[in-house]
Amino acid sequence: MSEPVSPSEIEPIEDVPEQRREPVFNLPLVVLAVIVACVVVHLLREYVLTQAQQLTVLYDGAFIPVLYTGQYGFDWFLFSRPFTYAFLHGGFAHLAINMVWLAAFGSPLANRLGTFWFAVFFAVTGLASVVLFWAVHPYGEAPLVGASGAISGMMGAAARFGFRTDRSSGKAAFSGPMLPISMVLRSRGVMTFLAVWMVINLVTGLVGFAPGVAGQIAWEAHIGGFVAGFFGLHWFDRRWQRTDSRER
Repeated sequence: MSEPVSPSEIEPIEDVPEQRREPVFNLPLVVLAVIVACVVVHLLREYVLTQAQQLTVLYDGAFIPVLYTGQYGFDWFLFSRPFTYAFLHGGFAHLAINMVWLAAFGSPLANRLGTFWFAVFFAVTGLASVVLFWAVHPYGEAPLVGASGAISGMMGAAARFGFRTDRSSGKAAFSGPMLPISMVLRSRGVMTFLAVWMVINLVTGLVGFAPGVAGQIAWEAHIGGFVAGFFGLHWFDRRWQRTDSRER
């Protein structure tokens, strides 16, 4: 039989801090905004717009290289097409794959750069993608759509950190200073990933995405975005540069 215990004999119980649960969808707002915009645009094109309206959106929003050779005159959409094409996608499979990669590589980069510089990075790497695509296909008439060029830029940025992330703050972010290019080239893990990614791009670009699926992968755009992200990341990583300069 247990005996009653006086309050003075009871040992105080220390408060145990409640463990924080990491949310299932822990996406930065800027990444979530891009995903929502791409999904909404695609749903509107598929289920709301008429066929004529869809063609108009495709012509005015997609990047069509031949329009930039000077043979078709001037229109104001020439300034917006190199950016709006990233929010259009060729089908649900194309959209889903791009959004998964955007969440995977865009989230730690956005947490690292911040909303403004991530948005600028997205725009610049997307622009670099179409510049290389136009240089290779200056008279191409097929419209280029999809965010994969900018996402390839995020992969290039990830390579500069050796794909390492820091989760101590509860939000995954690429950690530490950027690796020197020579160190990246000596990293077996990074180079293996990039080699596999490059082979997949070339095969799908030259052969096709998959049997029975219309359209091909614009590997030139992917390379343009990757190169811009890999070599130009230091222009966007302002927060770390300020911290580094204070420590010196």
